[in-house]
Formats: sequence, structure tokens, C-alpha cells
Amino acid sequence: MDHPRAATGTFRLVAVKQALLALALAASAAALPAHAGLFDDEEARKAIVDLRARVAQQDENNKARLAELSSTKAELLEQLGQLRRTLLEMNTQLEALRTDMAKLRGSDEQRTKELADLQRLQKDLSQSLDDRLRRFEPVKVTLDGREFTVDPAEKRSFDEAIAIIRTGEFDKAVAALNAFQGRYPDSGYRDAARFWLGNAQYGKRDYKEAIAVFRAFVSAAPQHPRAPEALLALANSQAELKDARAARRTLDELIKAYPQSEAAQAGKERLASIK
Repeated sequence: MDHPRAATGTFRLVAVKQALLALALAASAAALPAHAGLFDDEEARKAIVDLRARVAQQDENNKARLAELSSTKAELLEQLGQLRRTLLEMNTQLEALRTDMAKLRGSDEQRTKELADLQRLQKDLSQSLDDRLRRFEPVKVTLDGREFTVDPAEKRSFDEAIAIIRTGEFDKAVAALNAFQGRYPDSGYRDAARFWLGNAQYGKRDYKEAIAVFRAFVSAAPQHPRAPEALLALANSQAELKDARAARRTLDELIKAYPQSEAAQAGKERLASIK
């Protein structure tokens, strides 16, 4: 019988492949009409062949990653099985010691010490087993007022990306958050990852990308607690691009949609400074 986590990993791989192919085809479909006047049929065929090659390479990379994870998981499961067998053996030895102690009261002190040593060893092995099992168990996370369940690896990946933002290495943060979204497209962290990706784009002064990300975030999650912040950051990005009219429209939208938010109050002050 296949292990449930292996099935989950396979499902995620299929999901990633489908998402990548859909994005690739969408990008291709969007690009061809806009540049029909620039490329002839031969160039279009080359672009399609190149696109298919990249999708196929990504597919191979994903398969290799899944094979590597499956191998590691199998090794860990084997180790866990060995630990369980060891614990059973320890329990048998403990029972034998208890019997001996009842018969040999004269060596009580030595037997007690041996029993204590075995009990400590059993406790250490049990703790080690629990720690290993915990690496595969889903964990509950509360973020931005929402509670959801994620895999430990998923949580580590998101936390690492946020830690990179705090260091000010925005190029690395953008790469980490994009990789996270590709690996976990249906994650409970999805909205938060998009919000922080916009901030990372703003931090690296890629204002056009920041505008696109913040707008997508607000459109997808208008009730999210950070939606007002996203609109304020969007307006700031537009102002950085010297598009004062768009920035004023965005600030008006912020003040109207979220009048009680701190971002709206800051937006009023920002609006007065944009000429």
C-alpha cells in the first residue's frame, strides 16, 4: 500500500505541473497577439518549441525532486521501524529485570541502577521517535487572523522567505516567495505570500511588478486585514513612477473602501502631498 504522504506528494507534483503548463500556455496565448506583427511563423514555432522544452525540463526537475524526497522518506520510515523494534526489545528487557529483582533482593541497588539506565534510554529513544514523527505531522498556524494547517516543510519555506525580507535582501526574497508560490499554490499562506512579494518588489524598486502584485492581492482578498496596507503601498509605487493621477485614484479607493483603517489615515496625508 502506498504511504498517504507519498500520494500527497504526487498530487502536489501533478498540481504544480498543471499550474506551470497553464501559466506557460496563458503567457504564450497572451503574448502572440500582441507581437503578431513582429514575429513570423518560424519564430513563433521556435518560441513554442522553446516553451515546451522549458516545461519538459521543469517536469523532469520536479520528478527528480519527488524521487529524492521519496527515497529520503523511505529511509526515515525504515529508521522509525527500527526504533520501534528497539523499544519493544527494551520493554522485554525491563520486564525481565523486574522479575530478576523480585528474586534477587540482595542485588537490589545494582538492579535498580540498571533499570534506571534502561528507563532513561527508553525515554530518550521515545523522544527521538516523537521528534522524527513530528517532522511529518501537519501543524496549525495562525496568521493575519486566520488559522489553517500546513506541512512542516511548507511552514519552514514561508518562514525562511519572510526572514530574508527582514535582512533587506529583496532580490533573494522575491525569488524565495515566487518559489514558495510555485511549490504551494493552494497554501494557507497564499495571500500572505502575495502581500509580502509585493513588498519585496517595492523594496527592490521594481515598482511595476509591485503594482501588479498588490492589485492582484487586493482583488483576490479584499477582506484580508492587510488589504488597506496593500492599497497604500500600491499608491506609493504609482507615485514612485511619477503617475500622480493613478496614485490619487488608488488613495481615493483606499479611503472609500477602508475608511477606519490606519492605512486610510496615512493615505489622506499622502494624498495631500501628491501633486
